[in-house]
Amino acid sequence: MAKLTSLKKSSLQALLWSLPQPLIVLGSAVLVASAITTGWTDADQLTSIILLLPIPTLLVWERLTPKRGDWLLNWKDYLQDSFWVLATYIIWVPLYDEYYDIPIANAFIWLRETSTFPVTIQAETTLGLLAMAFAAMMMIEFIYYWIHRIQHRYLLFWRMHATHHHITKMSAARADRTHPLEFMALSIGPAIILAFFQVSGDVISVFIAMRLTTVYLNHCNLPLRSGLFGLIFTTAEWHALHHSLERDESDRNFGCALIIWDRVFGTFNGNPNVVRVGNGTGEQLSLYMQLTMPFRSDETLKNL
Repeated sequence: MAKLTSLKKSSLQALLWSLPQPLIVLGSAVLVASAITTGWTDADQLTSIILLLPIPTLLVWERLTPKRGDWLLNWKDYLQDSFWVLATYIIWVPLYDEYYDIPIANAFIWLRETSTFPVTIQAETTLGLLAMAFAAMMMIEFIYYWIHRIQHRYLLFWRMHATHHHITKMSAARADRTHPLEFMALSIGPAIILAFFQVSGDVISVFIAMRLTTVYLNHCNLPLRSGLFGLIFTTAEWHALHHSLERDESDRNFGCALIIWDRVFGTFNGNPNVVRVGNGTGEQLSLYMQLTMPFRSDETLKNL
């Protein structure tokens, strides 16, 4: 009887912890989409809040109910993570947004006009915005999936991506631990899809709300469970496995926001238990090493 009661309690906890991620991700997208279509609040301000609010909120939440005590951050961790978050929003995003908005976007706009491609990703209703944002995410994630998979396969491309994998603890802000060279590569997918399909600004806002909340939650130190949401979306469980110190586990679950392409192409692993995260020796690297890693020799990369 006691065992049955314990099992029921465990199942209830699993159910409850499967709710926060879909509620936050889909709820954020619905809020932005409805703000655009009904005007109940300023949609641009709401999108900005959704961009800025997840990291500090999740960091506090991690202190209160961590999945693992050994993943709790110290003050040095917070300082390093602050650097990467600030660099992302102050340097990398503005720099690459401007770069891709001119030569890359114009090239695909020209290609679209030349081929008279008939499909655009635009909508005017709340449901339509949600559907189009998800459609854009599916296509962008398809490109990202293959770029990510190639990065894990070849050392030449791994050197750009390795910085992100040399983390020894999972935490929300570590989603932004992305080397600027990798940031350049990851910006290709959105630039191609957004330009070629003439994705509207409204759809982009909903897409950003949906994708970024997913990404930050995927890296957090919370006992989140995948549930039905994990059939299509990447979750904290699935992504923690991708950060495993074990190579055969880290070479799985390549999807950043969606796990569907891993399921389609046979790289999905549903093991929810990760013994240790990190890469190589599993030692934490200095900020200097993280930034200079792409320029190190092959032997250095193999022995970090």
